[in-house]
Amino acid sequence: MGSFSIWHWLVVLVIIILVFGTKKLGSVGKDLGSAVKGFKDGLKDGEQAEADAKKPAEKEVGRVIDNDKP
Repeated sequence: MGSFSIWHWLVVLVIIILVFGTKKLGSVGKDLGSAVKGFKDGLKDGEQAEADAKKPAEKEVGRVIDNDKP
């Protein structure tokens, strides 16, 4: 039983290519790659938003708001 050798995996790969074809496998790989890229971008955006939320708010200096006018 044990682990499979490289020749076993090459035979499996050839069978998969024969069954699905290179065009279908290429499109599946492209879709998977774009999904991973989107996931990484989402993580990066989330980390950026979290860092912005932790940053203290900046105060405006020199601005006067007067609401006492009749």
